[in-house]
Amino acid sequence: MSFSFFKPSRPKTPLEVVKTTKDSLMALDTKTVVEVKALEKALEEVEKNFATMRCMLSGDGEVEPNPEQVSQLASEVCKEDVLALLIHKLPILGWEARKDLVHCWSILLKQKIGSTHCCVQYIENHFELLDFLVVCYDNKEVAVNCGNMLRECIKFPTLAKLEKSTDMIVVWVLVVLVFDACYELLTRHETVVSEYLTGHYDEFFDVYEKLLTSPNYVTRRQSLKLLSDFLLESPNSHIMKRYISEVRYLKVMMTLLKDSSKNIQISAFHIFKVFVANPNKPREVKVILARNHEKLLELLQNLSAGKGADDEQFEEEKELIIAEIERVSRLPNLDS
Repeated sequence: MSFSFFKPSRPKTPLEVVKTTKDSLMALDTKTVVEVKALEKALEEVEKNFATMRCMLSGDGEVEPNPEQVSQLASEVCKEDVLALLIHKLPILGWEARKDLVHCWSILLKQKIGSTHCCVQYIENHFELLDFLVVCYDNKEVAVNCGNMLRECIKFPTLAKLEKSTDMIVVWVLVVLVFDACYELLTRHETVVSEYLTGHYDEFFDVYEKLLTSPNYVTRRQSLKLLSDFLLESPNSHIMKRYISEVRYLKVMMTLLKDSSKNIQISAFHIFKVFVANPNKPREVKVILARNHEKLLELLQNLSAGKGADDEQFEEEKELIIAEIERVSRLPNLDS
């Protein structure tokens, strides 16, 4: 004769997981905010629910996730506005809960209902949520979490269309730069960004100049390398032509040619040479090159290719640029 004292609990359905998660997140709005013990208990409940959601979305290591349940959970998260709660409650969650949230976020964004990424569409319709994530990025406690969540967002072209918020592209560049994801935004979505920059050229490059002249070495180097790659992408040819016609940006590159870092000098040279080689250089650019030709020639003559670089090609390019600077310096009437 056998006795069964404990009945195994029935696994929750996606609807139940979403409901309990929503209830626990909303509970953080009530008296728990001022009652420490109650707050701790409420945060524990949120953490438990996030763990359940994570298990349903990605499996438990032994049992694979059920695609139908994953799809239903994503649908319910949007329908019940839980996606908004996940973002708004992020700053007060514990470390473990935040980790599970970021994991779930990545999976939820990829889910489709029919041909539509339902969570991506939800964010499109509530774009202020991304503004909130950017603002929260200033909070050191959750900066990494916010950065990772934004990084997942920019994988989707509709969320990379930053014209929905005039200043967002500037902030996003700053954010994703820290996570080495600038290429995701500026090179994966070339057409989207090109369209944006056509209408927001000045405000973007005003801030990008601050990155290029940052006192932080990593920021200078990464932003310079990204700019070099970005300007040479074919969808951005009209942006490049405009950029290399502006004296202020020529001066930035000339300054970076004098940087204490050899790597930055080399990267700056590859953009500087486009200014010089431009067959349609504006008069203002010619004037700057002529006035500074002696210092520029000295800098270039002392510049050598980095390790692993093609020394022969580099030297050939350098000689061509030197010759062009010398030619410009001999042009008449540039001082008048």
